Amino acid sequence: MKFSSILKAAVFGAVATTMATSAMAAETLTVYTAVEAEDLKKYKKAFEAENPDIKIKWVRDSTGIVTAKLLAEKENPKADVVWGLAATSLMLLKSEGMLEAYAPAGVDKLDKAFVDGDNPPSWTGMDAWVAAVCVNTVEQAKHGFATPTSWKDLTKPEYKGHVVMPNPNSSGTGFLDVSSWLQIFGEEGGWEFMDGLHENIAWYTHSGSKPCKQAASGETPIGVSFAFRGAKSKAKGAPIDIVVPSEGVGWDMEATAIVKGTKKLEAAQKLVDFTVTKQANEMYNKGYAVVAYPGVAKPVEHFPANLSDAMIDNDFEWAAVNRKDILAEWQKRYDSKSEAK
Repeated sequence: MKFSSILKAAVFGAVATTMATSAMAAETLTVYTAVEAEDLKKYKKAFEAENPDIKIKWVRDSTGIVTAKLLAEKENPKADVVWGLAATSLMLLKSEGMLEAYAPAGVDKLDKAFVDGDNPPSWTGMDAWVAAVCVNTVEQAKHGFATPTSWKDLTKPEYKGHVVMPNPNSSGTGFLDVSSWLQIFGEEGGWEFMDGLHENIAWYTHSGSKPCKQAASGETPIGVSFAFRGAKSKAKGAPIDIVVPSEGVGWDMEATAIVKGTKKLEAAQKLVDFTVTKQANEMYNKGYAVVAYPGVAKPVEHFPANLSDAMIDNDFEWAAVNRKDILAEWQKRYDSKSEAK
């Protein structure tokens, strides 16, 4: 063998060894999330580009299912980090002693409303998602009903069988709807409203975005969902109007936390550091008009202009503390119309 061939073989071997060593050295974080599946690739790519020694393994499902999974694994946690789960869910996990308090680098730059009040905080917010109603204008014309302008409109007989909304036991969007109605109308009035709404419900989905997707495709005339999904569907040409009910709308934050007991704490902290950066918030803003980092948010195409004014003064702590009882009552009253899982 010529010297040049020997040299090439040696170099190739050294490179291969280095690559194998790097691959072995890379740490994999198991990250539970309820973030829309289409956004996960860009989050993973951006983080791993800056942290090539850490890989993300996503475990994704709807908010209620992820929350239930985490609670079931309390004594033997499988997740290292939660990146993108309702703040009300993380408040519940915090009350169960399941989160590792950590102040990520740069947390002081975030809007304080998006940061857990403890020092160090147990969770940090990313963005806010806000309830809205998606109305398919083609189906509306076909059935001849008026555009609903309020939540109470949806209990009118003309909408019977035309409304779809998320099951709050599965969906964070469904839970923010139910908890917000109990705050807007009062406990007695809230359940009375939901009794009336149930009469008009065609089915309950196990996904917060699905009712709007179904309205966009014409499977249902009206989908109770959230504004981000409505804006995305409308941008793709769906014949929908995004309605902001006059009584006000519920909202919640997507938030991030480290799971207590992780054996990969240093890597988990690096990930959480990344989630509060300006770069990460600029990615959140691609779909959400309200993000945690002040000055980052730019208008999102087709987002209702008056949406921020309609966001209720949401009592997140009340919602978190009463979550279990609210969900049990809802299940007892309305689950008969839920889609099969």
